[in-house]
Amino acid sequence: MRDRMVAGAADMIRRRGLNATSVRELAKHAEAPLGSTYHYFPGGKSQLAVEAVRFADALAARKLAKELPAGPLPGLRAFVDMWREVVLDSDFRAGCPVLAVSVEDPADADDAPREAAAAAFRNWTALLADSLRAHGASEDDAEQTATLIVAAIEGTVAMCRAERSTRALDQTVEKLEFLVRAITDPERG
Repeated sequence: MRDRMVAGAADMIRRRGLNATSVRELAKHAEAPLGSTYHYFPGGKSQLAVEAVRFADALAARKLAKELPAGPLPGLRAFVDMWREVVLDSDFRAGCPVLAVSVEDPADADDAPREAAAAAFRNWTALLADSLRAHGASEDDAEQTATLIVAAIEGTVAMCRAERSTRALDQTVEKLEFLVRAITDPERG
C-alpha cells in the first residue's frame, strides 16, 4: 500500500503540482484510507512529496542506467522517449513531478521536497555526464552538456503540455544529439 501511495503521489504531483494536491486527494487517488497516509507518512504531505520525487528520480535513473552503457546517445534517446510517453499517455496532462515540485514555493517552510528535486536533477545530470566522459567528452563539456540535456528536456516537457504537441521535444532532441556527437566524436560532430 505504501508504494502505491508514493506512486499515486508522484502521478498527482506531475498532473496538478504539489500545492494543488492535498493529502486527502492523494489518499483517494491511491485508493488508500486517509489514516494510512498518516501512518506511512507521519511527516504528512512534505514527506509524501519527498518520497514521490525520489520515486520519479529512481524511475528515470533506472532508465538512464539501463541505456547509458551503450553510450550517451542511447541514454539521451531513452530519457526523451520516457518523457514523450508520459506526455502522450496522459494526453498532455502530466509532466515531471520533480519539475513540478522544484518550481513551486512550498506552502509551508519545509524545503525538503525542493531539496529532493535538486538531488534528482543532480543524479540525472551525473549519470549523463559520466557517460559523456566515458565516451570521450572533456570534463567541462560533459558537465555542461549533461546539465543542458536535463534542463532542455524538462523545459520541453512543459512546452509539450502547453502546446499539446511533442514538437518541442522532437526538435530539442535532434539538436542535443548533434551536440552529444560533437563533444564525444569531434570528427563526426
